[in-house]
Amino acid sequence: MKKLKRILALTAVIILVSLYIVTLVAAFISSPSSNTLFKASIFCTVTIPIMMYGYLLVHRLVKGKSEDDSVK
Repeated sequence: MKKLKRILALTAVIILVSLYIVTLVAAFISSPSSNTLFKASIFCTVTIPIMMYGYLLVHRLVKGKSEDDSVK
């Protein structure tokens, strides 16, 4: 289970870093669609971590006590 959590955390970090890079690139590109891309990437940069946090809260509530706490 710990390995799965690490893989999911690494995937989330990669997604967020790529969103930051896309946001930065979209801010400096002067094309007609860059404004829309910039707005979408800012929205996703805020929304995706909130959704991940909500998923973790719901998972904790549904599952009960986490497996890591029972090992200690």
